[in-house]
Amino acid sequence: METHDNQGFSHQEFKLDKTGFNQAMPGHISNHPNDMILRQQPRTVRKEGSGISLPEETRLEMGLMLDEHLCALNVALHQYTKHHWLTEGAESFGSLHHILDEHVDVTKKHIDDVGERVARLGVVPTAHPVTQHEISYIKHEVEGRYTMRDYLRNDLEHELKIQGMMRKTISRAHQLNDFGTVQVLEEILLKREDFGYHIWSLLEDDTLVRGMGHLLDGENDIASTRHLNNHLEQ
Repeated sequence: METHDNQGFSHQEFKLDKTGFNQAMPGHISNHPNDMILRQQPRTVRKEGSGISLPEETRLEMGLMLDEHLCALNVALHQYTKHHWLTEGAESFGSLHHILDEHVDVTKKHIDDVGERVARLGVVPTAHPVTQHEISYIKHEVEGRYTMRDYLRNDLEHELKIQGMMRKTISRAHQLNDFGTVQVLEEILLKREDFGYHIWSLLEDDTLVRGMGHLLDGENDIASTRHLNNHLEQ
């Protein structure tokens, strides 16, 4: 069953039933297993443990939840990278280009942090890019060039969904005494909230850019064409 937060974003349940090989999943069936020694199937947990004193069922549940975050962060990374490449316009080509560059770099670190935690819990992280998109609870926008406002709106929707799903995992990790996962995700969540705030602020309707109107009105964009208030309250 799906629930909704007060912003209208759907929060579906985690795909805890998707474990092991699945012929319907990209990257699960190929000729490679014939040439390699299989040690563990995808999205399964080591029964003998991994050096972390948590029960097998806890490590599996947390590992599968984290793997979905891993997949979602990879989707977010690909979309941020596209938007970074396609920045244009007076407000975007300079400052927004660098802001998205930061989002790309930090998201790469978050992917590594989550992937490391999945592996330490004894679960096999999902690495095939098509399978990542299939498992992810966010989906990449359609191909093509769109407006910068469209790009940012799509990125904001991703960030809000990531935040909501991470809070669910943090809450569940507290219940299961998996405080290592709590620490990893709380640090990531705080930064994803920063990203959401960045994008929300960029989408506000205030702007310093006047467009090209000043070239058509004959005023040459001179400040003296408007009244300046010299009696501001102290």
